[in-house]
Amino acid sequence: MLIDPFGREIGYVRISVTDRCDLRCVYCMAEHMTFLPKKDLLTLEELHRLGLTLIDQGVSRIRLTGGEPLVRRNILWLIGQLGAEVKAGRLDELTVTTNGTQLRRFAGQLFEAGVRRINVSLDTLEREKFQAITRWGRLEPVLEGVQAAKDAGLKVKINAVALKGVNEDEFDRMLAWCGAEGFDLTLIETMPLGDIEGDRTDQYLPLSRVRARLAERWTLTDIPYKTGGPARYVEVAETGGRLGFITPMTHNFCESCNRVRVTCTGTMFMCLGQEDAVDLRGPLRASESNELLESAIRDGIARKPKGHDFVIDRRRKKPAVGRHMSVTGG
Repeated sequence: MLIDPFGREIGYVRISVTDRCDLRCVYCMAEHMTFLPKKDLLTLEELHRLGLTLIDQGVSRIRLTGGEPLVRRNILWLIGQLGAEVKAGRLDELTVTTNGTQLRRFAGQLFEAGVRRINVSLDTLEREKFQAITRWGRLEPVLEGVQAAKDAGLKVKINAVALKGVNEDEFDRMLAWCGAEGFDLTLIETMPLGDIEGDRTDQYLPLSRVRARLAERWTLTDIPYKTGGPARYVEVAETGGRLGFITPMTHNFCESCNRVRVTCTGTMFMCLGQEDAVDLRGPLRASESNELLESAIRDGIARKPKGHDFVIDRRRKKPAVGRHMSVTGG
């Protein structure tokens, strides 16, 4: 196992396969993004080799993220290669985070490749609001994609970023919809990552307030359920479903952090809210042997901090971390 300086076993890695996305969500990206040149990205073969090396070092869960991972050309090849490690019993779980726009095309293939669970980022069930949040997206293809995922046998979790004055009046509706469809729902506080051409103080909605409002209508009971990520879950008695809260601002989850993130350029960030990172692309390309790569991974884990320094800066109105979430991986 990979053990960090605080005795935490690092068994979960989120790997971004692209910084590109077919949406421009207002809390995630600027409207006019400059994306990385292809030569800077790890090839699919390099991503596969990286995944195998991480598995060899004790990683048991891998999540593929973006940007939007399903817009990367030939991404199903990589998913199939890593899915084979699940089928062989060397990897406990391979999951994908997606915005849902490509699920109609890929849901069945994802299941066949070994994926059993996906997270779909969906912040609203209203057409006009969806278009406003994503800047140009259409809600219907996403809902059709979510249905296709359900039909294919994929377990679906809906992730919604809580945005003050935008979707805070929808959480009852979303909870009821997820309960009826058999989906879990996780609400996420907006995080100060990247310049989004706007003021995050206008977006930030504490989930402590959201939970208190929901508890007026729903019976919420804390449960120890875990998926390997940072969400804290409650059971919703009226639906029998689960509701998760990811609260990096009001109640950080650093004490139990068991994960690192690798960008599509092969940079490993040991903490989402810190700038310290380790280059894995150099070792990958320097030698056909994995010794240099393994050493770089261990060096990074040895530097993993105790926690992040996220803060919504109301004076300077600047992000706590300059890189966009789409670069780091969700």
